[in-house]
This record gives sequence, structure tokens and C-alpha cells, in this order.
Amino acid sequence: MTEQNDAITYAGAGVDVEAGDRAVELMKSAVKATHNESVFGGVGGFAGMIDASALLSFTKPLLATSTDGVGTKVAIAQALDQHDTIGQDLVGMVVDDIAVVGAKPLLMTDYIACGKVVPERIADIVRGIAEGCRLAETPLVGGETAEHPGLLAEDEYDVAGAATGVVEASKVLGPERVAAGDVVIGMASSGLHSNGYSLVRRVVEHAGAKLGDHIDEFSRTLGEELLVPTRIYTADCLALAEADAVHSLSHVTGGGLAANLARVLPKGLTAVVDRSTWSIPPVFGWVQSAGRVPLADLERTLNLGVGMVAVVPAEAEQRALALLAERGVPAWRMGEVAVSSSLTGAESAGDDYVQGAKGVDGGAVLMQGRYA
Repeated sequence: MTEQNDAITYAGAGVDVEAGDRAVELMKSAVKATHNESVFGGVGGFAGMIDASALLSFTKPLLATSTDGVGTKVAIAQALDQHDTIGQDLVGMVVDDIAVVGAKPLLMTDYIACGKVVPERIADIVRGIAEGCRLAETPLVGGETAEHPGLLAEDEYDVAGAATGVVEASKVLGPERVAAGDVVIGMASSGLHSNGYSLVRRVVEHAGAKLGDHIDEFSRTLGEELLVPTRIYTADCLALAEADAVHSLSHVTGGGLAANLARVLPKGLTAVVDRSTWSIPPVFGWVQSAGRVPLADLERTLNLGVGMVAVVPAEAEQRALALLAERGVPAWRMGEVAVSSSLTGAESAGDDYVQGAKGVDGGAVLMQGRYA
């Protein structure tokens, strides 16, 4: 018979239930602050619920869903022991993918896996998620924190999230709305956002740089620049849709601008993008020079200063730009859509030409000129 002092407990196995409870208490107010009148119930239930009565006014409501993580950017947060911004990155990666089809996010949930629950750290992560949800005007209605001792080191964690939105079937944005003559508008990113950090971290290592190094071009440390949270465009995209000033939207994430823009264009049309219409922000130039990264690889990996792209009807160009300016989003005309067959030799433009991407046999993007 096992002696009492040899008994195996959950805490002895590395899982601290009480620490999890303390984390919930620390994050509760931040989560509750994201709730609106649609949220049914409070924090702590087995499932998050919303009142979906508003869907009764739809003729044909379509539910849109998305799930994502933050990738290896979490390694930067862990190295700096700064965890209150990574949650905003998570929200941006999830809800903006819903907004590009014209859907309004109804709710979001999160999942945090960690080696050890440190209540203050978990609460910081969730506060960042709550801030992102506030910016996206999306209630955070549930989540899970899972402790995985032996699988993750005590200071390691990963985050993921999912969201659901709704759009009227007749108002879905996408390639079928795009026509030759449409204008391509770029919306500025806040920095690296949450893609390409495996490349960025490799460049940092190769250059022998330290996260605490002050970089004059950034006017802050390298680590501070790498942790700048993702700009969230959800409300801005929905404002364009509400104003009937957009045909399709592209969230510039993994794969870069051209590959993601090609996904929202119909076959037979090409977006001709003029690089000279914007300057690459300093952080991208630093990555390129410190790692001697070829431009083609940089464009296929990072957003290079453009976090969201709107393809708008020509007659709505000025209206769309004015609306974005009113909302504080730097935006500019970066090109236009043309019939592919009219662009002689485009297919032979090598790395400057992308047709079909991410499994979508759609339109094409031709990148021209040099960055300003």
C-alpha cells in the first residue's frame, strides 16, 4: 500500500489549479470590459454565449469563422518577459480574416498553452487579447488556459484564438465583385505584425544583435520594435463595406502582399502595384540589410508596410481614402486592376509576378518599380 507521503498529486505532477484560478481573477475585469449587450452570461461558464436575435433581420445570414495563432513572435515576448501586447497580435490575425469577406465578428475565444501557469503573465496575455477585442469591437466570451508541464518549459507558452462573424449573403466581399479599372488602396501596417518572425529571429541571430540594442532608425530598442502589436483593421474594413466603397479586401499576412492580394482577384484580372507609391518602414530595411535578405524573399515573407489592401471601384476611390483618413488609417492609391491579357509579357516578369496563391486559382499581381 502506498504511503501517504509518497502519494502523487496533480500539483506534484506540475499542474497548479489554484494558480489558474488566480489568473482568472486577474483577467476577469479586462474580459468583461469587451462585452456588449449581445453577451449572455458572465465570465467562467463552460461555454460563451451571445444573443443572436439580430440575425433574424437577415435575409440569408452567412456565418464566417477563422482561427489562428501568433507564431514565433511569442518567442520575442518571452525573451523580453513582456506579455501584454501579444494578445492584440492574436486578435488581429483572427478577426481581420473575417472582416475581409465583409463579416462583422460576433465573438472571440482564446486558448493559451503554457508550461507553468504564472497568474500575472497569463493575465497580461489576456489583457492584450481584451485590448485587441476592444479595438475590433468584438466581445471576448471565453477561453482556456492549459498547463502542460513536461511538454513546455516553465516560461514557454503559445496562444491561439478563434472568432465567428456574420454577413448578409448579398453583401459578401470577394473576387466576383472586382472589375477591370478598380483601384488598389494600401493601408499602412504598424510594423512587422505577426508574420515572418522565423526569418526575423534568424536575422537577429545572424547579425549578433541583442533585443536590448537601441536602433537609431527605430528610436527605440530592437526588442521594442519587434513587439509592436499588429494594427487591427476590422472596424475600418466594415466601415468601407457599409459605405459601399469596396469590392474586395486582402489581409496581408504570411506570403506577403502579392500572394494575398491575388487571392481576392478573379481569374483573368491582374492588380498592377506600383512600389514607388510608398516607402518601406525602417524595420523592414533593417531586416533586409542585417540579413542580406533578397528583395523577392522579403516580399514573399513580410508585409513591407502594407497590412491590409482594399480593391475599390474607381468612382469610390476618393470616398474610401477620405473615410480611412477620418478613421486615422494611413492609406494611399498603390495601383489598379487591369485585364491580364492586356499586360504583354507580365508572366515573364519573374519574382515580380504572382498568379494564383494559397490554393486559390484566381487573379494575378504584378509588382512594378522601386520602393520610394
